[in-house]
Amino acid sequence: MSKSKEPSYIPPFTVTDEITSLVIEIAEMLGSMNISNDKLPAPLLRKQNRIRTIHSSLAIENNSMTIEQITAIIEGKRVLGAPNEIKEVENAIDAYNILFELNPYKEKDLLKAHGLMTSGLVNQSGRYRSDGVGVFAGQRCIHMAPPAMRVPYLVKDLLLWVKTTKVHPLVSSCVFHYEFEFIHPFADGNGRIGRMWQTLLLMQWKPIFAWLPVESIVKEFQQDYYSAISQSDKEGNSTAFIVFMLKCILKSLKEMYESNQKSNQKSNQKSNQKVLNAIKNNPKITIKELQELIGMSESGIKKILRQLRNDGVISRVGGAKGGHWYVL
Repeated sequence: MSKSKEPSYIPPFTVTDEITSLVIEIAEMLGSMNISNDKLPAPLLRKQNRIRTIHSSLAIENNSMTIEQITAIIEGKRVLGAPNEIKEVENAIDAYNILFELNPYKEKDLLKAHGLMTSGLVNQSGRYRSDGVGVFAGQRCIHMAPPAMRVPYLVKDLLLWVKTTKVHPLVSSCVFHYEFEFIHPFADGNGRIGRMWQTLLLMQWKPIFAWLPVESIVKEFQQDYYSAISQSDKEGNSTAFIVFMLKCILKSLKEMYESNQKSNQKSNQKSNQKVLNAIKNNPKITIKELQELIGMSESGIKKILRQLRNDGVISRVGGAKGGHWYVL
């Protein structure tokens, strides 16, 4: 009987009280949003959030394309801009378009995503770096990545760890993100792929993360992002980075919740107005006729009628048969 593989390297980190509190708060936030696998954001909101994700992740890497320009590219329109920046946007769109096809634990999928993300931009697209690399702040080297010859083994081990760990996905995805940036497996595109892969890992837990633009919060607090990486480097563990990323996830969820609330409110107002207009045009209109006219379920129509009555907008004269509505 063969033994299941175990990673030879266990990433160092501590699940502090702050991390535990953030995980609980995020889980409660997801619960309050009533998120389930079959209840995802509306198509328009998904599109907007995907655009924000691409825009922010590229902006962190100094791409100057605006949200409007990225939207135009997605819609197949021509835009003016630096050719390499337009190519970065097109590549990111291609990479995120196959997000649901990727397996976050497979090395070949990681290399495939990098190949799409950097196509036509770097010589080693879809391949690990062959040279040493350092991360610089100006002229100062703030991180020297492991030797190139060790990269394939380190990545394989990290993928195995994140696949087999019993640590909560919110925490393990942050650990992966940090360790991936520490390894710096590619000549270019490490930040873009690292952030994308954390999203992919979180999607395995809750599909809503496919549409959560965490990158926009990371961009907003970009200096803190680098500071968290630097602090984790100095302390020899990813704890500080985990805290930072969990705060970004929580803030992004709160923004999505507020956006959903506003969107639902507008949608409800439109539906209410449609029902009210129908009643004005035909005071004797039945619930069944309202269903067909508005394109809504019986319970949905009854809920709107109840709300309009409670708000003192309409009243009912007579019974269900032979009666009519009266607009106050």
